[in-house]
Amino acid sequence: MFSGSWKESSMNVIELEIPDQNIDVEALQVAFGSLYRDDVLINPSRVVALLAAACMLQLDGLIQQCGETMKETITAQTVCGYYNSAGTYGLDSVKKKCLEWLLNNLMTHQSVGLFKELSINLMKQLISSSNLFVLQVEMDVYTALKKWMFLQLVPSWNGSFKQVLTEADAWFAERRREFGGDGAFLESAQGSAFLPVFAHLRLQYIISDLASARIVERDALLPSEWLSSVYKQQWFAMLRAEQDNDIGPQEINKEELEGNSMRCGRKLAKDGDYCWRWTGFNFGLDLLVTYTNRYIIFKRNTLNQPCSGSVSLQPRRSIAFRLRLASFDGSGKMICSRTTGYQILTLEKDQEQIVMNLDSRLLMFPLYICCNFLYTSPEKRADSEAQLDNLEG
Repeated sequence: MFSGSWKESSMNVIELEIPDQNIDVEALQVAFGSLYRDDVLINPSRVVALLAAACMLQLDGLIQQCGETMKETITAQTVCGYYNSAGTYGLDSVKKKCLEWLLNNLMTHQSVGLFKELSINLMKQLISSSNLFVLQVEMDVYTALKKWMFLQLVPSWNGSFKQVLTEADAWFAERRREFGGDGAFLESAQGSAFLPVFAHLRLQYIISDLASARIVERDALLPSEWLSSVYKQQWFAMLRAEQDNDIGPQEINKEELEGNSMRCGRKLAKDGDYCWRWTGFNFGLDLLVTYTNRYIIFKRNTLNQPCSGSVSLQPRRSIAFRLRLASFDGSGKMICSRTTGYQILTLEKDQEQIVMNLDSRLLMFPLYICCNFLYTSPEKRADSEAQLDNLEG
């Protein structure tokens, strides 16, 4: 360029047009400097600017080094910025790592800053996934979405995260008064953009708990058609369990499990003995979960222990499930994990079954337990239509 017959050959100062706003002088200095050194010390706070410069200059080695730095420094503060930058500059492995971090930590690292940064498309991916680490139950996912939607709509709000739910409830109550109680918020002009995200809530596991169902009805965020459809679906599932001897799933249907299973979880702060059940009506299957002596045990409680709800007396009941365990460091990076994979478990009355025996090397507390459950068989449309034909006959 300097010696040929180009315009720049006769210029003493050449002004470069840098089309990418992420690139600054410091990033260019480091990027050019990398040409003279094998290793470059990358400051995580500067990695996005340096990645942008490396991509413009097509420095593959530096791009790879930026990607590795990003993967090692994902936190609640950096994850959304890294995810967006990885999409812009084509670092699919970084994008995948950010998505994994969010699936593992969304429910435990909630903050005002993170919820303001999470885009609608990214939140939709998280809420639709069967791999979302849910603590405690699906209602907690709904509550998190309510807070997130409020912070998306009122980004100027800057209080403590502990105050978000109260503020969100008050703000949505004011919108209901403005609408005169007519229609759901998600069907309004303000709320319609969030419809695709809320559509991935597994409502059947929210309305199975009375207190949760009342909150959802009071909030009036969701279209009434969604709720009436899921009430009908659950009513028929209950009748199949009661009158059609549906004893639960008999084979693993991965698509059904990933799309429609109950998502729930528990944090065990320290080693000890624990026994719990997740709330909600589960078609008469009172499942007790016990952690003791490095074992996780499922028990079908029928007659041994008190239960506040109705209990099925069928000789056998089956569930489809997947159990996952994980430990994380302070920034949310997974230290170790283990899964049972999807399984079918058949239990007689008051029978218990060890579902996982933990290696002592995995016992790093706090320990997070996440489960997916299916308590009933998916309705076979052909069977139900045949029954209707018989009735009509």
